Amino acid sequence: MTIHFSHSFAEELEGFYQHCLPEKCSSPKLLQFNASLANELGLDHEGILGEFGISVFSGNDLPENASPIALVYAGHQFGMFTPQLGDGRALLIGEVVDTNGRRRDVQLKGSGRTPFSRSGDGKAALGPVLREYLVSETMHAFGIATTRALAAVGTEDWIRREEPKPRAVLTRVSASHIRVGTFEYFAARGEWDQVKRLADYAIARHFPEVSSGDDKYLDFFKSVLRKQAKLIADWMSVGFVHGVMNTDNMTISGETIDYGPCAFVDRYAPSTVFSSIDEYGRYAYENQPKIGQWNLAQLGKALIPLYEEDEEQVIQRFVEELDTFNVWYEQYWLSNMRAKLGLVRAEQGDQELVKQLLHLMHQGQGDFTLVFRHLASAVLGDDSKFKAQFIDSSMVTEWLTLWIKRVGREGLTPEQCATSMNGVNPAYIPRNHKVEEALDAAVSRNDLEPFRTMLALLSEPYRDHIGMGGYAVPAALSASPYVTFCGT
Repeated sequence: MTIHFSHSFAEELEGFYQHCLPEKCSSPKLLQFNASLANELGLDHEGILGEFGISVFSGNDLPENASPIALVYAGHQFGMFTPQLGDGRALLIGEVVDTNGRRRDVQLKGSGRTPFSRSGDGKAALGPVLREYLVSETMHAFGIATTRALAAVGTEDWIRREEPKPRAVLTRVSASHIRVGTFEYFAARGEWDQVKRLADYAIARHFPEVSSGDDKYLDFFKSVLRKQAKLIADWMSVGFVHGVMNTDNMTISGETIDYGPCAFVDRYAPSTVFSSIDEYGRYAYENQPKIGQWNLAQLGKALIPLYEEDEEQVIQRFVEELDTFNVWYEQYWLSNMRAKLGLVRAEQGDQELVKQLLHLMHQGQGDFTLVFRHLASAVLGDDSKFKAQFIDSSMVTEWLTLWIKRVGREGLTPEQCATSMNGVNPAYIPRNHKVEEALDAAVSRNDLEPFRTMLALLSEPYRDHIGMGGYAVPAALSASPYVTFCGT
């Protein structure tokens, strides 16, 4: 199998990584392969699906031109700075220029110990590997910027967690793995030449349009800020809770990365937290925009010393730009929410209309996904499914009247409006209890069919699938609160 790897990060940024080989595993078996992504990357299917391809995805063998490296970075974790983190269970084996001319990283996750593993074994359990595969591919189907899963490989090895777990390896693809924490690592050490090299590389790779500007580092900061504002607005529009928005989990490219304790909101509550270690709700659903801005402030702090002019003036420019985050976020968020309500044009009261609905959803325990999905039926004249999402259907009568009037000013037929809404309001999300059912079947019974059924369903989340109604509804009200856990 030939993969035409290049290694621009390793060649241009010596000192930002350490070479490391993956640890071999026993009897690797291909559990899931992403054929459409392989096509996008220009990879040869026949070669990949053969014995050597499986060996590559497990880390047991590598193509001749692979050069595995573990990247170093720091990070603010729950607000506390850790000066050295790094890829403790992942290896970048090379970069591929895809069929659209975009440079993409190919990384093994769960491939064993690296120089940055600290006390961990660097390996990944089967459940978290399948979770990341499932959720990242769902995010892609939603049109949300994300790392993607190319392959999941199971093994006959067992690893120690709370109890022994079957080991697996994920092959992950991203625009790059440069994080805010990568900048923080060198900034904390006062290695400003390295920060500059990293910024120049990131600009050339991700934002070449700013490379010739008069203030390219501020322009770079602006570009990252806008990507993150859009990303988080997109998360909020589907009820996604990342769960661990540390600075080492925020990419410069603006992709969602590191699907650890992530989950989706069912019955809407702004303070929703899923992570078992987020005791104070730092990364709650409603806090994601302000945490995104806080993380960007840490990037700004790393870039400011690159200037030779008066520091106060530079700080002022960055602060002014940081203050625009909320403006950009609100713009992206409101655009998303207008689309979810079937609105094309902007009117003055749209934001209040959205906020009123969210307030009613919170009061009435409305399911975030189904409330918006069933609005399409309401615009066609049947509001029964929409009203059924609330503990008291009468509480939404007045809002429905206001919304119908607002939609009527769009000039669309009800059918056009419903079609538009169904194109942005998914019928299916990775329902937390269904995800757990699928992962339990894979881990406990070696049964991958529930996982594959969910994966196929979520690859077309906007289409109603016959016989799949059980995947569209939340867990029963009597179910225990859903809790997720960090780490693999």
